[in-house]
Amino acid sequence: VQLQAFGGGLVQAGGSLRLSCAASGRNFRSYAMSWFRQIPGKEREVVAASRQSGGTLYYADSVKGRFTISRDGAKNTVYLQMTSLEPEDTAVYYCAASTRAIVSTLHVTSVYDYWGQGTEVTVSS
Repeated sequence: VQLQAFGGGLVQAGGSLRLSCAASGRNFRSYAMSWFRQIPGKEREVVAASRQSGGTLYYADSVKGRFTISRDGAKNTVYLQMTSLEPEDTAVYYCAASTRAIVSTLHVTSVYDYWGQGTEVTVSS
C-alpha cells in the first residue's frame, strides 16, 4: 500500500488542523492505521492509531481530548483532526499502515510496514 499524507501547515496556538492520509491499493480495512510525529533529534512517537476494523483507538496521553483519528473506508483515507493545538505539537506528522498490529501493539513503531512521506505542522505561540 502507498500512503500520501497532506494537510499540514502553520497555525496559531489554540487553532485546528485536519491531516489526511490517502491509501492506494486494496483491502484498506485490513490495515491498522496510525499517525506518528517526529521532532528533529527525537524518536518518532505515536500520536493516534486505529485498529483494522476502526473499532479500537489509541491516543498518546499528550493529545487525548484534543486529537481524533478517523477513517473513511469509501475513500481509503484516514484523518487526524487536531484541535487546541500547542507549540509542543510542532513536528512532522507521518501516517502509517500495518497488517500486523493488534490492540496491544497499535502504538509500536516497528509493527508498521508502510509509511507516508510526512507533512509538517508548525504551531506558533
